[in-house]
Amino acid sequence: MTLSFPAFQSRNYRLYFAGQSISLIGTWMTRLATSWLVYRLTGSAFLLGLSGFMSQIPALFLSPLAGVWVDRWDRHRAMVITQTLAMLQSLALAALTLTHTINMPWILFLTFLQGVINTFETPARQSFVIQMIHDRSALGNAIALNSSIVNAGRLVGPAIAGVVIAWVGEGYCFLIDGLSYIAVLYSLLAMKNLLPGLRNPPRNVGQELAEGWRYIISSPAIRWILLMLTLVSVIGMPFTVLLPIVADKVLGGGPHTLGFLTAATGVGALTCAMALAMRRSVRGLVKWLGIAAAILGGSLILFGLSHSFWWSLVLMFGAGYGMMQQIVTSNTILQTIVADDKRGRVMSFYAMSVFGFSPIGSLIAGMLASWMGAPQTLMLGGVLCLCASIWYFGRLSEIRRAIRPVYIEMGIVPDPSTMTTGQQ
Repeated sequence: MTLSFPAFQSRNYRLYFAGQSISLIGTWMTRLATSWLVYRLTGSAFLLGLSGFMSQIPALFLSPLAGVWVDRWDRHRAMVITQTLAMLQSLALAALTLTHTINMPWILFLTFLQGVINTFETPARQSFVIQMIHDRSALGNAIALNSSIVNAGRLVGPAIAGVVIAWVGEGYCFLIDGLSYIAVLYSLLAMKNLLPGLRNPPRNVGQELAEGWRYIISSPAIRWILLMLTLVSVIGMPFTVLLPIVADKVLGGGPHTLGFLTAATGVGALTCAMALAMRRSVRGLVKWLGIAAAILGGSLILFGLSHSFWWSLVLMFGAGYGMMQQIVTSNTILQTIVADDKRGRVMSFYAMSVFGFSPIGSLIAGMLASWMGAPQTLMLGGVLCLCASIWYFGRLSEIRRAIRPVYIEMGIVPDPSTMTTGQQ
C-alpha cells in the first residue's frame, strides 16, 4: 500500500486519513440532509440556492484575511480549533431539528456560521498537509488522497443520509455528523513529530494581503489556474443545489433518489481522485484543467436533457469526475509551485475560488431555476463550462512556460541545459 500511496509512509498522515475518513461521512450526510430539509420546509428553488449561498459566501470575503492569519498561525492548533467549532455547529443544528424548532432563519444562520469556520479551516488544512509528509515528492499523492476521502464521504454519506432521513428524519444526520468529529479530533491530538511549519511574523495585514495578491498576479500559471477554477465554480459546480428539484420534479423520486444522485457524483469524483493518487508525477496535469471543464460541461448538458434515473446516474458520475479533476488538479499544481512563505495566502485564494464564488453561482442557479426551470439552468451551465474550456486552452502554452522553470528547479522535468545532445 505504501508503495502505491507513498503518503501513507507517514504515521501522522495515516492518522489524519483515518480520522477524516470517518468525519467526512458525517459532513456529507449533513450536506444532503440540509438540502432536503430546506426543500421539505419550503419547496423553493430560490431558498435552496440561498442556503448554498449562505454556507459559502463567507469564503468570498474572509478567505484573503484567513490566508494571512494561517501564514502566521500554528496550523495544527488551527485545525483542532476549527474542527471543534464545526462539531458544535453540527450538534446545534441537530438539537434544533430534533426538538422541531428548526426554521429557515436558523438554517441560514447555522449554514453561514459553518461557512465562516470552513473559510479558516480550508487554508489551514491545505497548508497543514506539508507538515505531515516528510517526503516532499509524496505531496501530490497526499493531496489526491485527501480528495479521495472527501469523495468517499460523498459516496457513502448521502447513501446513509437517504436511509436515515426516510427512517427517522434529518436531525439524526446532523447528530451523527457532530459525533463524527470526535474521530478527526483524536487523530489530530495523537500526532507526533510534525515537521515545523513556516510561520510569518505578524506585519501589517494590508501589506501582507497586497504581497500575496502581487505574487499571484505576477505568475501566469497561478493567475490563470485560479481564474479558471473561479469560472467553473460559478457556472458549473452549483449544479449540486438543484439536485433536490431534479430528484423530485424530473425523476419523480424522494430523498433516496437524491441520495443516489449525490452518491453517483461521489463515485465519479472518487474515481478521479484515486486515479490522480496513483500518478507518480505532476507532469502532464496542466492540460487536464481544460479537459475537466469540458467533461463537466458535457455531462451537465446531457443531465439537463435526461428523464431516465439510470442515465442520470451515469451523467452525475461524469459531472463528479470533471468537477474533481478541476479541483484536485488545480490544488496539486498550486501546492507544487507555490513558495512556502506564501502558501497560506495562495491556498486561501484557492479556497475563495472554489468556495467563495460557488455561492454566487448557487444563488444565480436558484434564481434561474425559479424562472426557467432546473433542467434548462443545468444545460446553460454546461454550455458555459465548454466555453471556459476553450478559453483555457488558449492560455495553455503561457501557463506551461511559466511552470517549466519551477519544475526544472524541483527536478520534476530535466534541465535541457545539462543534457547531452544524445539525451535531448
